[in-house]
Amino acid sequence: MTPPADEAETPSLPETPPWTTVEETVDRGETLSEILTRHGLSPAEIDRFVKAVRPVFDFKKIRAGRTLKLSLDENGALRAVEYPTDERSFVLVTNENGVYTAAKKEYPFEKRWAYVDGVIEDSLYAAVVARGENPTLSWLIEQLFGWDVDFWAGLRRGDAFRAVYEKFYVDDRFAGYGEILAAEFFNQGELFQAFRYQYSDTEKADHFDAAGRSLRKEFLKSPLLGRGRLTSRFSYSRLHPIRKVYRAHFGVDYAAPQGTPVYATADGTVAEAGLSGASGRMIRLRHNRNYETYYLHLARILVNKGDRVEGGKQIGTVGSSGESTGPHLDYRIKEGGVYINPLSKKFDPVEPLRPEFRDDFNRSAAALAAALDAPRSAFRK
Repeated sequence: MTPPADEAETPSLPETPPWTTVEETVDRGETLSEILTRHGLSPAEIDRFVKAVRPVFDFKKIRAGRTLKLSLDENGALRAVEYPTDERSFVLVTNENGVYTAAKKEYPFEKRWAYVDGVIEDSLYAAVVARGENPTLSWLIEQLFGWDVDFWAGLRRGDAFRAVYEKFYVDDRFAGYGEILAAEFFNQGELFQAFRYQYSDTEKADHFDAAGRSLRKEFLKSPLLGRGRLTSRFSYSRLHPIRKVYRAHFGVDYAAPQGTPVYATADGTVAEAGLSGASGRMIRLRHNRNYETYYLHLARILVNKGDRVEGGKQIGTVGSSGESTGPHLDYRIKEGGVYINPLSKKFDPVEPLRPEFRDDFNRSAAALAAALDAPRSAFRK
């Protein structure tokens, strides 16, 4: 079963016969200025190049191992630069009469459907990699089911999953993942389903279960999306690891490596972001229905007071600031000004399927369910 290829418009560099193209692979620690200097650009010209391009791409972010393509005219003057920003996209900078213009482009790609399934022995990451897939796919599955499943504290050996999803190829080389179209996750005896549906009257799409309920809930199960180890639970009497006295612990602690991303568990507004005594670097978000969430002991804070954030957006990184014995996140929720247990609270779905699209969704979900049941050999890898 191979859906039709979906190809992006083929971009092209301006071509004049006398031009030559030179490829430069970026060395570790090498800068764009050093590369352009080798090709005769003056410091003033390089500065003009960088300033003109910066609104589209910051060339300070070039990465070692990637290849710059420089097009030079018959006089050796720079006429174009192509730099790959990822597997499917690049930045094209052109020089017309001394004016630099930059644009983001996509390489011509083919989109294919693919299938994966697996059983959890240790982690979803390990199960996905064991199937020969890139670890990024495990992250996409965690994002999808992270509203219902805690991918660290909640996984059990024998949990299982399967999914149909998009894979991108450039020149028959894997170039990344697209959307997860349909998936199932069997966790602790409960089956969770997801079917992607695109509304016909808007660009908006979402994942729903078979009953038309959105997979997204008011709050994610975990602010680390499975990237932490649960080390301390919500308790009214816990031995404090530093003060060595029994006191309430109104959150849950996740041990994770320094720098692990921390995500907002729901849409909200940043009420506080900064140092807060024993809590170290802390973020407090205010949400609808009188909820607040707290993220303590951070290494970095990536939002500012007053910012609006969406659930699933990265807001900081795990650290060990304040009173802490090692890198971890202390995550807390208040409802109506009272701390509640984040692990036991059940949250409602948001934005269910619009009723007027029910019949069309049923047809779409049925086709995707059939794709989930199709044998693996039906999919072109």
